[in-house]
Amino acid sequence: MPDSPLRGLLFDKDGTLFDFTASWAAVVEETLAAVSRSDAEADVMAREVGYERADRTFVPGSPIVASSVDEFSAIWARTRTDLGTARIEALANSVVEKAVAAGNLVAAVPDLAGFLEGLRASGYLLGVATHDSEGATIDQLSRYNALDLFDFIAGYDSGHGLKPGPGMMHAFCHATGLRPAECAMIGDSTHDLGVKASSNAALAIGVLTGPAQREDLLPYADHVIDSIASLPELLSVHAVAARKA
Repeated sequence: MPDSPLRGLLFDKDGTLFDFTASWAAVVEETLAAVSRSDAEADVMAREVGYERADRTFVPGSPIVASSVDEFSAIWARTRTDLGTARIEALANSVVEKAVAAGNLVAAVPDLAGFLEGLRASGYLLGVATHDSEGATIDQLSRYNALDLFDFIAGYDSGHGLKPGPGMMHAFCHATGLRPAECAMIGDSTHDLGVKASSNAALAIGVLTGPAQREDLLPYADHVIDSIASLPELLSVHAVAARKA
């Protein structure tokens, strides 16, 4: 076990384990092409979910970043009432599956599996709490040889509710035998970081590999780091502080 009260690390996926813009701009463009009837309509639908097509970026608070697939599909269904939420959700998940299969998603660190192995070697139990689907998450992590390094995986469709609610953290604790007070939530959005307050977790750690800026995350985070690459150093500092306390 790590020489610290902190024993569990629950990660968001997109924007945290994977660089959000580098991974998802192309996915959103392809999904828009599948669900819109014209370029002008695609522009409207992009704005509805906080995506800037001109520079292929996401605005802070974008539903693509913070919401689940069914939630932003419901937003698009207001425009494509003929398709409906379920059909749009299926199309979006299909685009994601193709991107995963093609290896088009960009990890936030060069060797994701090696990075996670290092955390496990330090004694941490690892989990994923994402608003992507559980199946797509399993496929994505498998593609990067990282699936077996996690003790727990939850998607928006896993039955544990959505962030910032406590369900995913509580399910992680149930699966690992930990308490929330022994766990940190790591993510790139305020929805991720809000899990600390809702579940009474020990730490909220923000990362800047999503659209949010440092000032967006600071009110909700105990720490904000550039990427998960800086996490081992932060955890070492936290462990030293815990021993001194």
